[in-house]
Parts: sequence; structure tokens; C-alpha cells
Amino acid sequence: LLGRGAVSPLELAEEHIRRIERLNPLLHALVDFDAERVRAQARQPQRGLLAGLPVTVKSSISVKGYKCEIGSALNRGFVPDEDAEVVARLRAAGATLLGTTNCPEFLMAYETDNLLYGRTANPWSLEHTAGGSSGGEAAAIAAGLSAGGLGSDSGGSVREPAAFCGICAL
Repeated sequence: LLGRGAVSPLELAEEHIRRIERLNPLLHALVDFDAERVRAQARQPQRGLLAGLPVTVKSSISVKGYKCEIGSALNRGFVPDEDAEVVARLRAAGATLLGTTNCPEFLMAYETDNLLYGRTANPWSLEHTAGGSSGGEAAAIAAGLSAGGLGSDSGGSVREPAAFCGICAL
């Protein structure tokens, strides 16, 4: 729809903003989200393969201007002043960054829960876990808060939450 011009980047961003504002208080998937910051990005001219596509990034991956606390009180408030290479490539491809997503402290658990933001719930059953360590990403995508996102995986950290939330991880 974006490629054909049937929906504008701002219209698509607004749909995601509404879902985030409605569902994130239940899910605790996004930890750094600012609707006005998303709108400002979506209003900019969009070019590239991902032009206007709303995405999220796990809060262990550096995104300039967004919290990158890795779920730890030791990193409370840390905001990088430059993007990780993968994020720079997302921006260059025209993606709209919605925000960063929850993860367990230092990515060291198979459930996304931490002292900063609490437990990320599974969008299909709030009493159950979204998994970890990319549980915030999986919950956000499965609930339609994000069209796609970046996680990390060294021991099942995107695969397990994807399976728990009924989505695909690459």
C-alpha cells in the first residue's frame, strides 16, 4: 500500500500510534515511544525500499535519541548519540522508527521482564509471557503495534518469542 501510494507514511504511522496508545499499557512492549517524534519522521519525504514502513528496535540496539537501557537499572536513562549500523541502514532505507522495545536485564532471560518496565505480556493471552529476550519486539509485531522490527539472537532470543507470539523471525 505504501509503494502504490494507497496509504501515506503519516496515515500508516497514525494507525500504529493509535494501536500503541491503546495496547501498549497492557503489553509493556515499547519502552521508548513518542507519538510526535513518529509523526515528525513520517512527515519527512520518504525514499528507499522501506519508505514509510513503521518499525521498532529492541532496546539493546543503539538508536540515536532513544533509550537503550538493555532492561537494566544500571543503564537507566542511557540514550546513545549515534545509531548502530543496522539502524542507520533502516533509516537509509526510509523506515519510520516507532520506538524501542522491552527486553530482560542484559538479555539474560527467556522471559521479557525487568525492574525498569516490568513484564511484557503475550498479546494473545495477557497472563502468559511473550518470551525473551526479544519479547518486546515479538509482542509489538504480533499485536500490530509495529510492522516489523529488529531483535537479536544468540540463544533463541528472537526465535522463542516469535514462536510464543505466533509470528515469524528471521
